[in-house]
Parts: sequence; C-alpha cells; structure tokens
Amino acid sequence: MKKVLLIASVSFAAMAMAQETKTDAPATDTVKAWSIQGQNTLMLNQAAFSNWVGGGANNVGWLAGVNYNLTYEKGKDLWENIIILGYGQNNTQGTGVRKTQDVINLSTNYGREFAKNWYFSAGAGLQTQFAPGYEDGNNPDAKKISNFMAPGYLNLGAGVTYRPNDNFTVTLRPANARWTFVLDKDLQKAGTYGLKNDGDSSLFQFGFLGTAMYKLKIMENITLLNTASVFSNYLDHPERLVLGYSGVLSMKINKYISTNVTLDLLYDHNQIWKTQLKQTLGVGLAYNFDNGKKRSENKDNQSWLKK
Repeated sequence: MKKVLLIASVSFAAMAMAQETKTDAPATDTVKAWSIQGQNTLMLNQAAFSNWVGGGANNVGWLAGVNYNLTYEKGKDLWENIIILGYGQNNTQGTGVRKTQDVINLSTNYGREFAKNWYFSAGAGLQTQFAPGYEDGNNPDAKKISNFMAPGYLNLGAGVTYRPNDNFTVTLRPANARWTFVLDKDLQKAGTYGLKNDGDSSLFQFGFLGTAMYKLKIMENITLLNTASVFSNYLDHPERLVLGYSGVLSMKINKYISTNVTLDLLYDHNQIWKTQLKQTLGVGLAYNFDNGKKRSENKDNQSWLKK
C-alpha cells in the first residue's frame, strides 16, 4: 500500500510540474513580419442603342487591374514592394477596339532606420505599358507613338525615406540614375522620348527623384490614394522637371463591388511640351485583401483597408 501511495505521489508531482512548465512557456509571437495588401479589380461598361433619335453607338468595354503592396517590417528594417498592373479596352460599333487603360508600374524600396520614422533607403522602379499606342485614339491604322518598353523607365537610386505611419511615405533620392528605353525600332528616332540620335535604344539621366504617397479616408467606404513624383536631371537642363501625379478614388459598395475613379497627370518635356491627363471611371468587381499584421503600431491606421 505504501508503494502504491509513493508511486501515486511521484506521478502527481510530475504531472503538476509538467503542467506548470506548460503554463509558464512563453507565448508564440504570431505577428508576421510580412504584410500583404492588395486589390483585384474587373470593371465593365456597356451601352446599346436601337432607333434612338439622340444617336449613339453600341459599345462594350472592360478594365482589369491589380494593385499589391508587399511590406517586410522587422526591427529597423523596412522593405516595401509595389505591383500595379492595369489594362482595358473598349469596342465601339463602327470604330473597333481601342485601348482605354495600359500600365505596368513595379517598385521596390529598402530602408534601414537611423532615427524615429527616418530610414536610409535604396530602391528601384520600372514603368512601361503592355501594348502599342497610336496617335489617333489608339487606331492601329494611325501612326504608332508607343509600345512595350517604348518608352520604359528604369530608376535606381539611394537617399532617405520618411514614414511616420502606414498612410504617408516620402522618399528623397539625391542620387538617382534614370534610364529611358525605346526598344521598338520604329520609334528609335532622334528627339523621340529624348533620344539623341536615330537608332538609339536608350537615354541615360542622373539626378534627383522625389516620391510621395498619401492615403486619405474621406468617409466610411470612401478612400483616396494620392501618389506624386518629381525628377530633375543634373546632366541636362535641371530646371526642366518631370512631374507626375496619380489619384485613385475608391467607393466601396460591398465586399465585392466598388466604383473607382482615377486621375493621372504627367508633364515630361521629352514626351510632349504639354501636360498630359488621363481619367477613368469604372463600376465592377473589386476584391480587397489584407494578409499579415505589421509589427509597427501603425496598423490601426489602415483598418479601413481590411475586407
């Protein structure tokens, strides 16, 4: 009987110690260093006419796009990657198929924090389009004025990034190399996109690049994303700034349906000595996702982005 009681006592003590050890074990850190936010969109529009005195042409159009932000944030390290792709067409009776949207915008920026909200940073960016563009409203019978990587812009530089929260970021690169590529041989003529000679396929520039991003919540389910950039070429006419602005107004109807209004402004003297403007409006499917919890306490500032 004494042996039984002794064995039982030892067993009970062992179980108690094991339970205590299990209870006191440190909790696993479930906060992810990677945060992935994005939006997939498919916008549709259509108009049909029959014996309509006011006139009009039957047409149908579509626009598809993705906008991803992949951020690694751990300790003093901050690495942000942006993927923006978009393409759209409109088919109008009597006119045919025309391109309405065409964009490829890829960028990456790595920073190492040296003061609160300030980072030494370096990064790269690529901007171009998928398909040819034509002088007369994308009419393939008209003069071709652009194509894939014609132009294509590659930026590579270093500087500082200021990021007080997830909704506001400014990057200043006093040392930035900028290549303009024109890989379509039909467009490789002196003066086109700044090319110096006929047959040139690229133009090198070195200067200052500044970019900014600001997200604004106007009201529940209505947000405005603003991005802007400025570039000055130290090597040739630094006073001739290349300026760009993009605004995306998103009005969410429910989890899967939203309305997007976009506005793009661009001034680049190597393209045309005028301000370029592009505006689109679309209603359709939009799926937002927010996967991963950033280590910064600024995540609460982006609660309106969650699906």
